[in-house]
Amino acid sequence: MRFVLLILAIISSCAGLSPPQPDLTCTISPLGAGHDDTDQVLAAIEKCGHGGHTILRDGVYNITRKMTWDLVDAKVDLHGFLSFVPDIEFWLNPNNTYRVVFIQSQASWFVITGSDFEVDAHNTGGIQGNGQPWWDFFTTVPREDGDGRPISLTLFRAVRGVIRNFVIEAQPFWCNCIAESQSVVYDGMKCNASNTNATFFGQNIVPNTDGIDTYRSDDIALLNWDITCGDDCLAIKGNSTNILARNITCRGGNGVAFGSLAQYVNLTDMVENVFMDTMTMTRINASIQPNMGNGVYFKSWDGTVNGAPPTGGGGASGFAKNVTLRNVVLDRVNRPTTIEQTNGGHSGDLPSIFKFSDIHYENWSGTALTNLGEFVALECSPAVNCTTIAFEGFNVSVPAGEAPEIVCQNVVGLSGISCT
Repeated sequence: MRFVLLILAIISSCAGLSPPQPDLTCTISPLGAGHDDTDQVLAAIEKCGHGGHTILRDGVYNITRKMTWDLVDAKVDLHGFLSFVPDIEFWLNPNNTYRVVFIQSQASWFVITGSDFEVDAHNTGGIQGNGQPWWDFFTTVPREDGDGRPISLTLFRAVRGVIRNFVIEAQPFWCNCIAESQSVVYDGMKCNASNTNATFFGQNIVPNTDGIDTYRSDDIALLNWDITCGDDCLAIKGNSTNILARNITCRGGNGVAFGSLAQYVNLTDMVENVFMDTMTMTRINASIQPNMGNGVYFKSWDGTVNGAPPTGGGGASGFAKNVTLRNVVLDRVNRPTTIEQTNGGHSGDLPSIFKFSDIHYENWSGTALTNLGEFVALECSPAVNCTTIAFEGFNVSVPAGEAPEIVCQNVVGLSGISCT
């Protein structure tokens, strides 16, 4: 597990970042209800974001436009919440957000970039996404990738950074995304997308509220996460390498996703060296979030190009390999795990040329609801097969009187379970 040791070394080095200059400190407080804090926040970061220390005292900071923090050899103590005004039409205008996340043309309203920095929210601050008006709005408006709904917190081209003890409430869309970054540690992240509108109790009106999507990033540690969402708790997308996830709690949603992958026909997706340890997927009150889809699932587009990204695509190559999923506890998930290689596909399409291999399931326990589908479905592409899929200590139970159905297609080198 060389890559795990490498990431742990990165965590240690990030924890020892050089302290900011003691004479370069910027301290601000919220201006109060009805006032716009965007200018004063940006001014503090501009003054102290390189080599200094910025302190945002407790309270609510009203943010009315897109914001970048360029941090170099700097620390930010964020004791309060950055509250992004829920002006939906304003944020859906592409001119009012950043498009730094290439995949699926996603929008961002808050971007952190730079090197050798720490942002600590002390479990008392972070981002207020004011998602409820967004979720209500999109119950009658179609959703699609790239439509302009903003990611709450985006790290872009960040190197040797730490995000610590951060809370994101009511993210309208993805809670986090890290793109084109290296050697970053998230230690303590809470995301909470919980519908409070009784009109929609029992429905999932918070899709696409992923905890994080990783993309084109290397040496990333996700430690101590607590995610309530209606979609992927963690999503490992293309060219994510040397990823460590540890002590992760997923409440509702679809579970942990690898994908989707192979969407862009002219690009190769590579996912390699992913170690996930100590994860819990738990079903919550169905009136708040009825979904608890999977433990961990893998998905790629098939081999035919159907339309163009951000909403279509397919036909690309690549691989996901050397993935270890250890110490996973499931609470009434629909299905513990699956590999599915026909995302966005149609009958008669070419099989996927994206390959999954060296996937290791170790010490899984808990419960699954088999009446909602197969217990395990490894439905791999006949063009490339899945190779070396190993189960060790896989002790997930099903309701009394039901027999677990394990589907295996085009798997070479399967161990630890038997296909039905």
